[in-house]
Amino acid sequence: MSARIPSDQAVARHGWPQAVVAVLAALLAMGVVAALGLWAAGATGLPDNAFPRVVAATVVTAVGGTVEMSGDAGGLAESAADLTVIPLSVTLVGALVLAAGFLRPLRRRAVAGARELVGWAARFAVLWLLALLGLALAARQTFTISLGDDTLDDLGDLFSVTPKVGFRTDVPLTVVFGLLWLAGVLILALLVSRAAPLPPRLLRFQESVRPAAYAMVGLLLAYVALGVVIGLIVAATRGHAAETLAVLLLGLPNLVWLALTIGLGATWEGRVEGPFGLPMPHVLDEVLRGSDTAALNLSTLAEHDSRVWWLVAVDAVLVLAAAFVMAARSPRRMRAWQHAVHMAVALALTVLMICLVGRISAHYGLSVLGIGDLGGDLGGELVLEPQIWGALGFALLWGLVAGFLGALLAGPVHRRGEVPR
Repeated sequence: MSARIPSDQAVARHGWPQAVVAVLAALLAMGVVAALGLWAAGATGLPDNAFPRVVAATVVTAVGGTVEMSGDAGGLAESAADLTVIPLSVTLVGALVLAAGFLRPLRRRAVAGARELVGWAARFAVLWLLALLGLALAARQTFTISLGDDTLDDLGDLFSVTPKVGFRTDVPLTVVFGLLWLAGVLILALLVSRAAPLPPRLLRFQESVRPAAYAMVGLLLAYVALGVVIGLIVAATRGHAAETLAVLLLGLPNLVWLALTIGLGATWEGRVEGPFGLPMPHVLDEVLRGSDTAALNLSTLAEHDSRVWWLVAVDAVLVLAAAFVMAARSPRRMRAWQHAVHMAVALALTVLMICLVGRISAHYGLSVLGIGDLGGDLGGELVLEPQIWGALGFALLWGLVAGFLGALLAGPVHRRGEVPR
């Protein structure tokens, strides 16, 4: 009589179809969101049928890949360009779909062996590596840029000054960072999901780590949901629907998570010159535009729009709600000061992540016969960088206070799995 293989082991041994479906679903979701966002931004009008390659480059940057910019302006001129920005709307959609596909075959189980989890992760890594290589090879293009009017264009043709900007993917860096992104998504999925099994050696960490991770993901998603509502209202009432839709589909988390850190008290530094600009809201562009580096915080924003102080109130409500959720999902025996410490660490790590992925750097310049210094009227620059240590300090302070208050509010709440006395 042959031994019957348990269904869970059978799934573990023959899980390639599930992994293929999950990876393809994530890529399809990211590609659709990126394509719709770029379409709303007007990228379908790019020359040489470049739209699919721009979509591929957008997906590459969304998963941590590196896209290099190049410039060429002929023998009498010089051009330079660089762009560093992560379209976090595309990133978020891909992470959610990929995490759901990874967790689906593991659900309804209390414990899983480390070998099984590594096997599932290896399947995803192999498939993701192949996808990254395909996207990296597809994401390359060169564009010819107009000098602005017919006269300048004629002079450019006469002196062989034809400014071009191209992009291509740095394949090794894209593979490395793309796999690190995948590892982060899979680890976070295991930490957040209560139904996901863990190896026996890690079960002792789930009481302190899982509630905090779940609360922080919920906090970030709550800000995104609030941003979607506000964005749709703006699109319906104030016009510019296409531009607003492009922001929602490409960079909504970039804006709402920036607002989260500013509401906590963080300061970002940056400047805006030339044609570049932050698309929404307009007050950000007003603060940063100028020749010197400007500080972006509650004080400077309030000088242009006093409604920015509502960010503090929104942060207070949502961060406290996250602390309450964390405490309600934690064992009752955990003390209030422990909740405060867990919340402070979790919020600080969340703010650190926002600071690392929310940076923006864009520059284009053209110099003809040494005139222009790669800037001026034919160039532009957009830079946005966080003051990380100050942001982390405010996050720790908010986390301690919110964690303590959340523990007090969650005291009367019945925890799942506990028997009332």
